[in-house]
Amino acid sequence: MKTVRLGDRDVPALGQGTWRLGEDRRAKPEETAALREGVARGLRLIDTAEMYGDGDTESFLGEALAGLRDQVYLVSKVYPQNAGRGPIERACEASLRRLRTDHLDLYLLHWRGSVPLAETIEGMQALKAAGKIGDWGVSNFDTSDMAQLAKAGGDGCVTNQILYNLARRGPEFDLLPDLRRRGIAAMAYSPIDQGDLPASLALTQVAKRHSATTFQIALAWVLRQPGLIAIPKAASLAHVAENAGATEVDLTDADLAAIDAELPPPNRKAPLDML
Repeated sequence: MKTVRLGDRDVPALGQGTWRLGEDRRAKPEETAALREGVARGLRLIDTAEMYGDGDTESFLGEALAGLRDQVYLVSKVYPQNAGRGPIERACEASLRRLRTDHLDLYLLHWRGSVPLAETIEGMQALKAAGKIGDWGVSNFDTSDMAQLAKAGGDGCVTNQILYNLARRGPEFDLLPDLRRRGIAAMAYSPIDQGDLPASLALTQVAKRHSATTFQIALAWVLRQPGLIAIPKAASLAHVAENAGATEVDLTDADLAAIDAELPPPNRKAPLDML
């Protein structure tokens, strides 16, 4: 599987998102099986957040990933209001307890809030020095936010997690090129737009040519970007298998041109979308 560099580690370009997992007790056995199957298929990067289910998703993961911690690259995110020095340390400790681990591989600021970026950076660096996190990054930062992060001393940022998919191509105009210039990986959440793909004859035709589903084509399209990680959620074994199959799709220049003709790239700057 294609890998992307995060800090001093290579991680799989296709991981697993967990938004809303663990919130329904009846679904937990199937969700657990799906997560573990994903890890077995090489989807070892697992993304979560203290916001998800008010911590319930982290607690669910702590149980679901029992015995697999050493095989997983574990990512969580901190609320903006908890991103100050002191609060960020307490928030991280709470996430670690729920996840049943002594460290996170990556810790992200979930979105920008009122806490000064310099203070958040200081907190992140302190957590890294203490061995509580391996690396840190941000989420939902637009190009201007990244410039301000750098000005505040954020050279240690390794990724920016953003909403990016076929229906939301805005980051291609300036944000993705800016991240590549800075040597910062992009991480795409909702890479198939929560299953709500735009109607497209091109997608259907490309999927037919590759004996794939339109969702696999849409995911392979996201994964074509250099230095980008995609983290789709899968709550069933069938969905995990479908996601993993996207890594076997090799889109041609003709495929990409057909998709661009129906779902064109942006020709001007637009504010960064977020969910």
